[in-house]
Amino acid sequence: MSGNAKLFKNFPTLFISIKWVLLACLIGVFAGSASALFLVSLDWATQFRESHHWIIALLPVAGFVIGCMYHYLGKDVEAGNNLLLENIHQPATIIPLKMAPFVLIGTVATHLFGGSAGREGTALQMGGSIADQFTRIFKLNSNDRKLVIIAGIAAGFGSVFGTPLAGAIFGIEVLVIGRLRYDALVPALIASVVADMMTRAWQVGHTHYQIPFVPEISLVHILYAVLAGCIFGICSVAFSSLTHYIGSIFKSKVRFAPLRPLIGGSLVALAVFGMDTTRYIGLGIPVILQSFSEQLPAHDFVLKILFTAVTLGAAFKGGEVTPLFFIGATLGSFLSTFIPLPTALLAGMGFVAVFAGAANTPLACTIMAIELFGSSCGIYVALACITAYFFSGHRGIYTAQRIGRPKPLSYDWRARKSF
Repeated sequence: MSGNAKLFKNFPTLFISIKWVLLACLIGVFAGSASALFLVSLDWATQFRESHHWIIALLPVAGFVIGCMYHYLGKDVEAGNNLLLENIHQPATIIPLKMAPFVLIGTVATHLFGGSAGREGTALQMGGSIADQFTRIFKLNSNDRKLVIIAGIAAGFGSVFGTPLAGAIFGIEVLVIGRLRYDALVPALIASVVADMMTRAWQVGHTHYQIPFVPEISLVHILYAVLAGCIFGICSVAFSSLTHYIGSIFKSKVRFAPLRPLIGGSLVALAVFGMDTTRYIGLGIPVILQSFSEQLPAHDFVLKILFTAVTLGAAFKGGEVTPLFFIGATLGSFLSTFIPLPTALLAGMGFVAVFAGAANTPLACTIMAIELFGSSCGIYVALACITAYFFSGHRGIYTAQRIGRPKPLSYDWRARKSF
């Protein structure tokens, strides 16, 4: 037996740890750099659109071009986030690297011309597709490949929002409802932290939110938080159900795929010019910030649901998460008119809880809130996220999610899938 073989036999954990540290760091460097490029491009697109509103009239044309790009050149990557999840559940061929530039171009164009979409989907797809290239380079087996894709997802999420801990938990929580993938925790955490460091090294910042006052925990306040969580959960179901329904209508009624975003883009552009406001398109960060400082009307979250459901249902590119932040924060702000908790606290609770219900990731969303808002709100956001998670049932924005353990409050054996 050679000296190297003896060394590996005596210290296998050491060699495996070094392997995954190096792999996770590589994934974090590339995914974090991709997120930095994406965030800079997105900021430019947003600023240009807000300074030149006429460009929104070209949203149908942009939609047609995006549709043609995916129809003729990207059919193998058009499933997006669900393709990543499917390859973790049942590894198939290596995810094409073209997923990264395709979704980057498609998302920036969606925002530049006035669609209502987010950024998490783009970051996950870039991170996941980049990470999967290491499968071929290092000749990884199927189990290692799963961990690599999870690390890429965690890196993309953590770097695009500046929440590395939440990114790591999201990567191991989003795969299966009711179960965590603990064997992926180390690579997911390292990749997410390194990716966040890389994004910051490129001097790309993130939006800061503040909850200036958090009341003391009491039975009454706990009941109010649970009540708000129920409403947030119902809202998450409304969003995901409407988005999937509109998508199914487009697919069944419009056979030629590039026409779907053309039609959807026309509807969104007409609505923007008809209402004479850009408040409900793009990321909506200014409105999210506003929701933390003042009570907003109910129609804000309703209109954002409609604009986003049409945009994404028509197959424009981008994520659902930032629109869910907008929907949840404005809903929470509105709820403060009759739920006696501070407006900023309810906005923060809604910010993460609607996402928790829609993505079935209550732990990641709770940690995200602590990273974004501080630990003082932890109990309130945890109550809201967990309640929203149970009230959302087994539906969500990611159709490739599997049910590992059905939710106690929405038990359904027919919905259960093996994992």
